[in-house]
Amino acid sequence: MGLRTALAALAALGLAAGCSGPAPAARDQVINFSILSAEDAQSMGRVWQPLLDDLQKKTGLKVKPFYATNYTALVEAMRFNQVQAGWFSALPALEAVNRAHAEVLGRVMIAPGVDTYNSVLIAKKGSGVTLDKLLACGKRYDFGMGDPRSTSGTLAPNYYLFDPRGIEPARCFRTVRNASHQANFVAVATGVLPAASNNTIGLIFYRRENPRLADKVQIIWTSPPLPESAILVRDDLDPAVRRKLSDFFFTYGQGTGPEAEHERQVMKALSYYGFRQAGDDYLDPVRLMVAADDLHTAQRSGDPARIAAARKAMAAAEARVASHAQRPATAG
Repeated sequence: MGLRTALAALAALGLAAGCSGPAPAARDQVINFSILSAEDAQSMGRVWQPLLDDLQKKTGLKVKPFYATNYTALVEAMRFNQVQAGWFSALPALEAVNRAHAEVLGRVMIAPGVDTYNSVLIAKKGSGVTLDKLLACGKRYDFGMGDPRSTSGTLAPNYYLFDPRGIEPARCFRTVRNASHQANFVAVATGVLPAASNNTIGLIFYRRENPRLADKVQIIWTSPPLPESAILVRDDLDPAVRRKLSDFFFTYGQGTGPEAEHERQVMKALSYYGFRQAGDDYLDPVRLMVAADDLHTAQRSGDPARIAAARKAMAAAEARVASHAQRPATAG
């Protein structure tokens, strides 16, 4: 009787456990979603929160925003699993893929079939500042650049404009000020800075927020197309959760009816059209820019070992890009 009683008790315990519902890890799944707020935390929260609300509603996940104040914080939050998904521009996306357990879920489109944007240099209208005058150097001008890890604010101007001409901004300009795109935009519009780097998406956003200031700024240089920003996820994310995120982003703003129209208005506030599937190879142009920029920096240092290492890294980047070019394009 003692044995039968014990077995019955164990069976009852097992039945109770089976009826207790999903394990805690499966209940109330929380996704911390990172957003760069270096531009303006209040403005970014206003345009991103409606999308995050829709993400939570459609997936059943608990979605919490994580506003990173700079690119380093963005990458480190992903690395230490403080966030599981996020919106990244191309260069920090590459860093997160390389060292923060991240992978590309998809990329942003700014118009139907358009998933690139441009780096620009801006100057105040009527100031007389031109590209030729800037490139003459001589420490005549102060200049604004983006975060050192900004694709459009630093990497692209170096790769496409300064490095090919042998120009080192710190030696060319009287001072170089690293700040957010928005801060540099305001500084140029108000005459605090003669010129600064920025990007085409930012200028659309600033015109909507402050058309009076936008009218005071003109573009004096435009880069070739750059890869637009991406949605990243942790590479150890639960596959079921990843599927929910994929289903949400790749159908968001599509179709007809009031719900789809609402979603399109949310995207419009972000200056985006939608999302498309992409893999890590979409970052190949940035890989080449990073390797080339590192090589130019090494060459300026004059250190033979550093130059050799940079050349090796450049060759590896070129080989990787060539191998990706031979494969069929990523679907989407």
